Amino acid sequence: MKTPHIAVLGCGYWGQNLVRNFHQLGALRLVGDVAEAGRVKARQIAPTVEVVDDFDSIFQREDVAGVVLATPAETHETLTLRALESGKDVFVEKPMALNYLQGLRMQASAQQHGRILMVGHLLEYHPAVLKLRELVAAGELGRVNYIYSNRLNFGKIRTEENALWSFAPHDIAVILRLFGEMPIEATCVGGSYITPNLADVTVSCLRFQSGVRAHIFVSWLNPFKEQQLVVVGDRQMAVFNDTAPDNKLRLFNQRVEFNNQQPVLLRGEASVVSIAPEEPLRRECQHFLDCVLSRATPLSDATSGVNVLKILQACQCSLQLNGRPISLNEI
Repeated sequence: MKTPHIAVLGCGYWGQNLVRNFHQLGALRLVGDVAEAGRVKARQIAPTVEVVDDFDSIFQREDVAGVVLATPAETHETLTLRALESGKDVFVEKPMALNYLQGLRMQASAQQHGRILMVGHLLEYHPAVLKLRELVAAGELGRVNYIYSNRLNFGKIRTEENALWSFAPHDIAVILRLFGEMPIEATCVGGSYITPNLADVTVSCLRFQSGVRAHIFVSWLNPFKEQQLVVVGDRQMAVFNDTAPDNKLRLFNQRVEFNNQQPVLLRGEASVVSIAPEEPLRRECQHFLDCVLSRATPLSDATSGVNVLKILQACQCSLQLNGRPISLNEI
């Protein structure tokens, strides 16, 4: 089957990785960036690909089937709507938008125009996360009781979105996929230390109807980088450490049993889970191309993106109310 032609809008901090992958996949037709530095970087990565300094011309190109948005989050709604109305399929980086209603409008437009709308939830395409989903679905961990994630770093500090909206979408998307349900309540606390009213650190708690809970700690004011997801089941526990150079997914044969009504800790050996040596972003980019060709619904589709936005907005409301629990029905 013929590879569809793709345009990438934005060749900055993250966009350059998308440019590289779509170019190596033979799908990149052109790159658009309003900044000279972005255009220079695009020409270095893909010297044979056309580079432009405006976006309007891209939406009118008949030789472009899909548009990939790696622009600032505050532009996502406007550019996505323009692309969809121009008959283009869209792959928009996270966060999909900066509030829930924007996401709903984007989803409705994709449905109205019969176009693919995929959200860049990269962890959903990570081989370790895909394997973790298999283990949970097969009951290898037993009943999952809770999940927690730490996504910490020193930078990149943003001024248009806080650390919650910048860092947490990845983990929320994975947690929703593992639990298979939406939370009923969210709480969030945090602090702003650099830009007034823009949280640099947040801790969010999600409560689900089934009784499970999830905690998400994000910060761009941490002395070291940490990207870790822990899934605690009543039979085994799993740890996904994305900053580890290898052995990123491990199972811990640890659980609690009762002897004469007293809890007894059973400590078994940790084992490394074998995962495919694939680049998550390459898999994600290929998935978008496959969906453009087959018209299949992406794994991280508009519904997935909107659900993540709804949780982010509930957490944001709680953050602004000093940690008051927010029902998802309030959003």
